[in-house]
Amino acid sequence: MNEVVIRCSRCVMDTISDPGIRFDAAGVCHYCRGYDELLSKNSIFNANKSLDQLHRIVSTVKEVGKGKPYDCLIGVSGGVDSTYVAYQAKQLGLRPLILHYDNGWNSSLAVVNIENIVKKLGFDLFTYVNDWDEFRDIQLAFIKAGVVDIELITDHAIAAICYKIAVQHDINYILAGTNMSTEFILPPAWYHWKSDALNIAAIHNRFGKVKRTTFPLLRHFPRMYYTRVKRIRIISLLDYMEYDKAKAKDTIIRELDWKDYGGKHFESIFTRFYQAYILPVKFGIDKRKAHLSSLICSGQMTRKEALAVLEEPICDPEVLATDKEFVLKKLGLSVEEFDRIMREPPKQHTDYPSYLKRHYKMAAIFFATIRPLTRLVKKLRKK
Repeated sequence: MNEVVIRCSRCVMDTISDPGIRFDAAGVCHYCRGYDELLSKNSIFNANKSLDQLHRIVSTVKEVGKGKPYDCLIGVSGGVDSTYVAYQAKQLGLRPLILHYDNGWNSSLAVVNIENIVKKLGFDLFTYVNDWDEFRDIQLAFIKAGVVDIELITDHAIAAICYKIAVQHDINYILAGTNMSTEFILPPAWYHWKSDALNIAAIHNRFGKVKRTTFPLLRHFPRMYYTRVKRIRIISLLDYMEYDKAKAKDTIIRELDWKDYGGKHFESIFTRFYQAYILPVKFGIDKRKAHLSSLICSGQMTRKEALAVLEEPICDPEVLATDKEFVLKKLGLSVEEFDRIMREPPKQHTDYPSYLKRHYKMAAIFFATIRPLTRLVKKLRKK
């Protein structure tokens, strides 16, 4: 007997996407209710207040960066969000250093988009290139480990490099493309904590063969040094302005000659294959449901429009077949070995060593230890 699928009456999240989803009496899921609560409690989603905060933030970034070559840093992938952040930074009169992390999977469109960003906006670009054999080995380790968030390694590396380069150039502010309008909804089972350096190291040590030399692993206490001692702050710039993704696309196409790649984060060939094949085949996840649901909650799409999108394949079948052949060849995996891995039961990230098992306990002990000292410092500053 087929299991009955229950879908939210407001968005397109359902019990297939997330078995832990909860519905109220009206059939609205807890993700939609969470979005409404966020809007009601957070002043940055009030148009007038958010604009005031944006002006204050920009003024602070400019003041702190006065006399320096750059007043902020922006990590770009060639996708919509980061490209639009770079465009808005120019409109706001900021002087960012553009940073790109090259893990070996850039599509040709992503390369063109990044080139256009720096050329048309007049910004400097720094590209960090990870040794391919090393990155491939880490990526293979995650595939063999059977965990859901294979993209954890790229997301972690981007953050680590941003902090490192920010310190090198005496930059205190990192402008990020993350935003609530298009990314609020994401079930916890679909991803892992991006700061979990221990999990990355543990999985690679168990399943990998190549020594890590160029991969930017950022452990817990160095991260605390960057954020608490060097006081580097990450600002989700798009949350302080009206961010309509369709309008943003039109703007960067018109102003920066940006090229569309057909899906969220499809600027990476591996990400396209990961979202269109690995996630649905091994984990039963269609990430479009979360992305589309966020757009519904933010008023950028109707539920009917989202359901129509879900009727279409995640990726063109011919493109997907080409991607599979290309990805497996580049990773050095045979079709037989890869298909065997896809058939194996999924594993949890916490089946391996993870900061989530001990990080919070360690952090609590650390902060309890230094709290008296921080209070004393505050008193002395007041005097």
